[in-house]
Amino acid sequence: MTAAFSMLPMYDWPETRTAVDRLWEAIGDALRSQGIEAPSELRRPDDLYTAWADDGLLLGQTCGLPLVRTLTGVEVVGAFDHRLPASPPGWYHSTIIVATDNDITAIDELRNARVAVNSADSQSGHAIWRHELSRRGLTGSFFSEVVVSGSHRKSIEAVASGRVDVAAIDAVSMQLAERFEPAASGVRTLTRSEPTPGLPLITAGVNTDCVPRLRHALHAAVESMPAAERHVLGIHAFVSLDRADYDLIAERWRDADMVPSLA
Repeated sequence: MTAAFSMLPMYDWPETRTAVDRLWEAIGDALRSQGIEAPSELRRPDDLYTAWADDGLLLGQTCGLPLVRTLTGVEVVGAFDHRLPASPPGWYHSTIIVATDNDITAIDELRNARVAVNSADSQSGHAIWRHELSRRGLTGSFFSEVVVSGSHRKSIEAVASGRVDVAAIDAVSMQLAERFEPAASGVRTLTRSEPTPGLPLITAGVNTDCVPRLRHALHAAVESMPAAERHVLGIHAFVSLDRADYDLIAERWRDADMVPSLA
């Protein structure tokens, strides 16, 4: 198999870019030791959907919602483990935030609040709301205004500035924001969502036979990285997961039909 390209776009912040490149160097070395020709550098495409669905994708990282709703032709390799509280290895959750001076104490009190959503195709910023509202019986239109911010970082800024009242933030992004984003000091955690499998690492469907070697290489790469480098990205291990592990996301989306999509 000849590798065309790989991409790790989901936590590729300006402050973490060097660490992401170092991570890929370790993965690439481990892949080559498994007999897989790996590109020397990551690709950083503007059109993620086209890249995710490209048969030339050796290794990529996507979001659970696009995986179950759109990317039917890719193979799931697994997810990184970030050792998040109240989440199994390789899983993650959303941190639901409000401004530090907001005295709301529960999601039930947010009716008619303004919410920021990073994007319509986000599991942690959008789909999680449908599930959390549905399981509380808070059906129908709930928020008075939905602002599509474009990123978790911008959602944090929107809450801190008072433009919106609340947002759901990928817990790993929230940890990065607490280190790198000044606006994070202006928000507090209201609660956390129920966890789901973490951001899936994927490969093109034509690479099905290579999945075991990809998993072996990812495990070896994480183990080989110095602790300081892993700390920058909050990566502690690699966990093998299958597409079936992500059925939970699809089931929750279907079960929340009484809650309209927010974006």
